[in-house]
Amino acid sequence: MKEKLSVKKNERYTLDIIDLSYEGMGVAKIDGYPLFIENALPGERVEVLVVKVGNKFGYGKVEKWLTESPDRQPLKDNRLLRTGIAPLAHLNYEQQLLFKQKQVENVMSKIAKMPEVDILPTIPMENPVGYRNKAQIPVRRMDGRLATGFYKKNSHELVEIEDYYIQDPAIDEAIKRVRDILQRFQVRGYNEAKNEGQIRHIIIRRGHYSHEMMVVLVTRKEKFFKGKEIASIIHEELPEVVSVIQNINEEKTNVILGDKEKVLYGRSYIEDQLLGKTYRISSKSFYQVNTEQTEKLYQTAIEFAALQKEDTVIDAYSGIGTIGLSLADKVKEVYGMELVPEAIEDAQFNALTNKIENAHYEVGKAETVMKKWQDKGVKPSVIVVDPPRKGLDARFIASAIDMAPAKLVYISCNPATFARDAKLFAESGYEVKKVQPVDLFPQTHHVELVALLAPKG
Repeated sequence: MKEKLSVKKNERYTLDIIDLSYEGMGVAKIDGYPLFIENALPGERVEVLVVKVGNKFGYGKVEKWLTESPDRQPLKDNRLLRTGIAPLAHLNYEQQLLFKQKQVENVMSKIAKMPEVDILPTIPMENPVGYRNKAQIPVRRMDGRLATGFYKKNSHELVEIEDYYIQDPAIDEAIKRVRDILQRFQVRGYNEAKNEGQIRHIIIRRGHYSHEMMVVLVTRKEKFFKGKEIASIIHEELPEVVSVIQNINEEKTNVILGDKEKVLYGRSYIEDQLLGKTYRISSKSFYQVNTEQTEKLYQTAIEFAALQKEDTVIDAYSGIGTIGLSLADKVKEVYGMELVPEAIEDAQFNALTNKIENAHYEVGKAETVMKKWQDKGVKPSVIVVDPPRKGLDARFIASAIDMAPAKLVYISCNPATFARDAKLFAESGYEVKKVQPVDLFPQTHHVELVALLAPKG
């Protein structure tokens, strides 16, 4: 017979916070039943209202702090936690860095079964706010006007926000300007429930060094009345804007971008610099959102690889070529592959722009392209991987091991899938030598890492 829960929704409890979840929520227990509580830190005693109860865990809301943690820092805006924009914004920065180091230690112990691997202290950001070079902001109609903000966590309820705290302040200002220009032209905001209205999202990218700005207007229909005039006024009011693009997404979907695009003003891309090299960034390009910390991330990867002039490097999941081109002048050859054809076009263009002649790029699945290169006699001494959150395909791991590189440098945005993959590499004779967390996303629970793997012994 199923045991009846003693914890009930809408009941109040006085609780001690004993831990932080991997998402940065306070953890308390009632007779062994875990409760996750926003804006609560270990060591705090709080009065909590239970807002949701499940079979295995529930959620609570702090109504009163009886004691506060010495690690708590003033919270600029409660909406940063409610929307999940900055879920660690209430925790002082030194503790955020320790929290991220601990997250990596946990997965290396529990998933990889490698508690002996030394996890280095997280590389910090000098000024850990205002760093995001890209924003994707939903637009809705509220009280007869266009509203911008962010969704409340686990919902599609828009919370109006103008200062996003972790975004480049120039992007925050641009969102307001673009929204108000659209309002002047009486462009209708998207109604998700009815699948009505025109403007769905405003996306803005800004070069960290170049300050070039791209504005992408995601519309529900291709027909966009006075679209080019609107784009021209956006440039007039925001002179940094060198590109205004209309992206058409006619589907009723949570996916932000559609397949079809039109340039309404200027170019189809912006340019920016990374470790002294120039890159073309289009609307759909993958480009790390924190330029300053990405430079530290790539420098760490280059140091881990201890590159020599005679090395041949494979840059798997190469994107627009940022990693491979950053190290190309230190090695003999770089080979990169990527599934997205537009990304490979950008990588080839970026190689030409930076006068790099020893980098070769090809469209295709990493494991397929690597096999082809191997058949042609390519023998990498170093393989660098930077996969999406889902980590590496088991077939890729088999292909990489088959090529027998002396070193494999793994850049990961998801420590859990890295730990899983590290275990697979270990089963084939590659051990993790060192792991370096890098704080690419301050004020959030996300952590990036660089790891060096090499054949055992």
